[in-house]
Amino acid sequence: MFIVTTQVLENYGAHAESGKFADGQNYWKFKSGDEYLVEDLDREQDAMAFVAALCMENGIGWKEYPCHIQTVTEWANELPDDAGEVQSSRDYYLSRVKRVSPIKAKERKTKNDRSWIEQGITEEEL
Repeated sequence: MFIVTTQVLENYGAHAESGKFADGQNYWKFKSGDEYLVEDLDREQDAMAFVAALCMENGIGWKEYPCHIQTVTEWANELPDDAGEVQSSRDYYLSRVKRVSPIKAKERKTKNDRSWIEQGITEEEL
């Protein structure tokens, strides 16, 4: 299993103007992305390509792309250790992970159906 992290860029110039480089009306800013726990694939490059196919967008106002990959163990080792506090930031990170799998993707009803994507992972599953 792998964690694939995405990066988002938002073009503020596209909100009120054309947003195009040619017009000098582009103003891109980095935004946070998402973290996808990819199951049922054994190779890093397959996991990254799967997330790219799932979420990549390349529009005039928004771009999202995979930018980092690591094993679940490597990712979990970098999470903060809050020593079991009630409002743990570690628990927050675990709850935000989007669980995806090419096997589960077959269950989607339409191309834009994202109901098959599960949210979160527990400490015990790590």
